Amino acid sequence: MEVRYFAATDIGRKRAANEDNFLVDHDLHLFVVADGMGGHASGEIASALAVHAVRDVIHRERDLLAAYDDEDPRSHVEVCTLLEYAVHCAGERIHERAQKEPEKRGMGTTIVVLLLIGARGFIAYVGDSRIYLVRGGIVYQLTEDHSLKNELIRLGKIRADEFEESPYAGLKNAMTRAVGVYPMVEVDTLDFDIIPGDAFLLCSDGLYEYLDDNDIGRTLALPEIREVPGRLVELANTRGGKDNITAVAVQIAGEASDHDRASEINFTLDRLKGVPLFRQLSYQQLVRIMNIARSRTVDVGQAIFREGDEGNELHVLLRGSVELSRGGVRIAELPAGTHLGEMALIDASPHTVTATASTPSKVLGIARHDFYEILRKEPALAVKLLWSFVRVLAERLRATTAELTHARAPELEADESTDPAEDPFSP
Repeated sequence: MEVRYFAATDIGRKRAANEDNFLVDHDLHLFVVADGMGGHASGEIASALAVHAVRDVIHRERDLLAAYDDEDPRSHVEVCTLLEYAVHCAGERIHERAQKEPEKRGMGTTIVVLLLIGARGFIAYVGDSRIYLVRGGIVYQLTEDHSLKNELIRLGKIRADEFEESPYAGLKNAMTRAVGVYPMVEVDTLDFDIIPGDAFLLCSDGLYEYLDDNDIGRTLALPEIREVPGRLVELANTRGGKDNITAVAVQIAGEASDHDRASEINFTLDRLKGVPLFRQLSYQQLVRIMNIARSRTVDVGQAIFREGDEGNELHVLLRGSVELSRGGVRIAELPAGTHLGEMALIDASPHTVTATASTPSKVLGIARHDFYEILRKEPALAVKLLWSFVRVLAERLRATTAELTHARAPELEADESTDPAEDPFSP
């Protein structure tokens, strides 16, 4: 895998010092950006301590990376855990320094980390610096800001377009998490497939506040990687430059044929987004769901599951079509894009129908035990999923009630037309 990269940082047009820091380790394929905070140059110290601490820990544990197995999900968990541990070590180093030097107490930093290993990418992040992915011409934000603004928007307290006019506007830069302010901090991680042709941007808020997706996508598509960070920094400065600006651009070399794989991944994410249970999820959360899903091809006449079998998976029909039958009698034909068996994520009740591929098909399966594990580990994701589940069940209950009412309509009409004189129970 050929990786091209280039970085730039700039003081901007309003600040007296640059509190941003970045680090690139060619051998580890490690990229880090940190945006420090705190008076008396403390922000610059915090961000520098953070990027070097993360690199030190990962370099020290490089044997774990050497033993990495792309095909083993446990390896994915180990690398995510390593990144989380590295950020925790950075936080401890910053906090200890602040305790020794009272004028630096309260200093901290945001951080975003990207590690490329095998055919997979791993990120860890705290704060409001960001990582973007450009794939197949589409820009995805891989991180979620740990800021008061984003938290209020996420909770539905305010819309993004209302924030500048709200009572909270003065707290626009307030962080809900930062590295080093306290001895410990919650670190978010994510792992995902890397595809030749992918491009990444790691940046501080001093850059992305002045950019939109078109700016990012167009600039990262430049053939000469050396031009990318400088061009982005220039855009931010031209449009205001009120903060320090840092950009680390990373490109994965690839051929046109690799677009097929990118298209397949985007297609799978779109199919997942079409499932009512996952409709409200962000891109990052959909990737987490895709990471626990397993796809398989199903030949014509092959059963996905059979009537009476214990249900333990939600199935999403990516391609093809499926026939449903009960007692050997065909009752329905389902097209691509539909899903089957969401109740299997709740309990192990037996299937009431048999699902058989009527054309060559591809099915994505999500097992109940993996679903429970992600609910346990991801509280924000769990709230969205459980709320969506309630809505799905409510819709199903309404539909069942309507069907029962329709089925009883002739009976009710007959009751209403009965002659009271012929009715022995009439008064």
